[in-house]
Amino acid sequence: MEVPTQEIKIINSTVKVFIRREDLIHPFVSGNKFRKLKYNLLQATKENQKTLLTFGGAYSNHIAATAFAGKENGFQTIGIIRGDELASKIEENPTLKFAQECGMKFEFVSRDEYRLKDSADFIAKLKEKYGSFYLIPEGGTNVFAVAGCEEILTNEDAIYDYICCAVGTGGTIAGISNSASVKQKVLGFPSLKGDFLQKDICNFAKQTNFSLISDYHFGGYGKVNEELIAFINLFYKENKIPLDPIYTGKMVFGVIDLIKKNYFPENSKILLIHTGGIQGVAGMNIKLKNKKLQTIQLDD
Repeated sequence: MEVPTQEIKIINSTVKVFIRREDLIHPFVSGNKFRKLKYNLLQATKENQKTLLTFGGAYSNHIAATAFAGKENGFQTIGIIRGDELASKIEENPTLKFAQECGMKFEFVSRDEYRLKDSADFIAKLKEKYGSFYLIPEGGTNVFAVAGCEEILTNEDAIYDYICCAVGTGGTIAGISNSASVKQKVLGFPSLKGDFLQKDICNFAKQTNFSLISDYHFGGYGKVNEELIAFINLFYKENKIPLDPIYTGKMVFGVIDLIKKNYFPENSKILLIHTGGIQGVAGMNIKLKNKKLQTIQLDD
C-alpha cells in the first residue's frame, strides 16, 4: 500500500520535515486505526466470530473505525461507551451517530464501571449478555494491532533520522519501533498525562529505540487550548494538511516547537506519522463553539 508523504516547509531551519499521510488510507478507517484493525479482522474471521466488541469514549476514533470496518466486513459490532450520560445524546454526537448508522450497538457504562473493562468479571458479564464475540481492546492495541503498525514504515524510510508519532494506547509507536532501523530514533508524543505508557509500550516493543516526550499533552487526553487550535488552523492554511486536536495536532506542534529549540541536530531528516482522527474534529468543534472559542477550520 503506497501512502503519500509530503514535505513541510520549516522556516530558518536546516532540518527537513516530512509527514506520512496515513490519514488518507481510507475515508472512514484512516491512519493507525486501519493498521490496527487489519489483522484483528483477519483473526476474528479465522476464529469464526460474527461480532466485534470494543471500548471507547464519546468521540473515539477507534469506535467509529470499528463500526465502519465491521459493517464493511460483515461483522456485527458492539461498543461499550465510557459515560452513561451519553445514552441520551447520540444524535448530538457526530462520532456515536456515525457508529450507530454503521450498525453498532451501544452499551453505556459509568466511568467507574468503565475502569473495570479489563477485568475477567466484566468481560464474563458481557459474554453472558451478548454471547460469543471477538474482543478488541480500547484503542485497538494488541499483538495483532502492533503487527499492522509495523507496516507503516517501509525500506525506503531508512533515510530518516527521526520518526515521530502521537501516542494513545501505545500500539502504534510499538509497531513503528519494531520496524525502524537501529540507527533511527522513534519519538512518541503522548496525548495523555502520566508515565504509565512506557511500560505498556515495552509489552509490545522489541527494540529500545524509542522515547516519549511528555511536554505536549496540553493538559491531558481531549484537552486543548486556543494556542493549539490556532496552530492547527495555521498549519492547514500553510500546508493544506488537516490535523486532529487530540493526537497528531499535538505531535506536530511538539515537533515544530522542538525544532525552534534546536532539539534536533543540523540536517536531520524527520518523518511525522499522521495517524488520522479527523472524524473527531466535528465533535471537538461542538465543544469549542459551546465555550465560544475559535473552532478548527479544515476548509478554505
